Amino acid sequence: MTEQFDRQWRSLAHSALRIAAGLDYFSHGAQKLLGWFGGFGPTGGHADLMTRFGAAGTIETIGGALLILGLFTRPVAFITSGEMAVTYFWMHWGGSGSPWWWQNHGELPLLFCFIWFLFAAWGPGSLSLDAKLRGLKQVE
Repeated sequence: MTEQFDRQWRSLAHSALRIAAGLDYFSHGAQKLLGWFGGFGPTGGHADLMTRFGAAGTIETIGGALLILGLFTRPVAFITSGEMAVTYFWMHWGGSGSPWWWQNHGELPLLFCFIWFLFAAWGPGSLSLDAKLRGLKQVE
């Protein structure tokens, strides 16, 4: 494989991960905040805005939408990474008493924490509004 081929596919994969993870993240927020995709809790409704689940839903819905678009990616990814770290330590580890994700069911927050941390460090990739606004062909 040529270096050009590798660079193009790496950029595409980078953006594809941001978009796919952003869609997943957004859907979890929309469940909590808007009651979409089956809703939140046993009744399938939505969380009250002024609760920890309402705050999480707000961060996940707005942050997910911005991450899908690749807009303000680095600061948004940093905030969402932090939200997922808090979720893991407070709700999953703290709620179960176990640090192990296979016991505390914290696989998804743990992965989101590190995926968003990666985007905070590396940026959005070339297929993003951030790149378009900066007039860059490739953001690495």
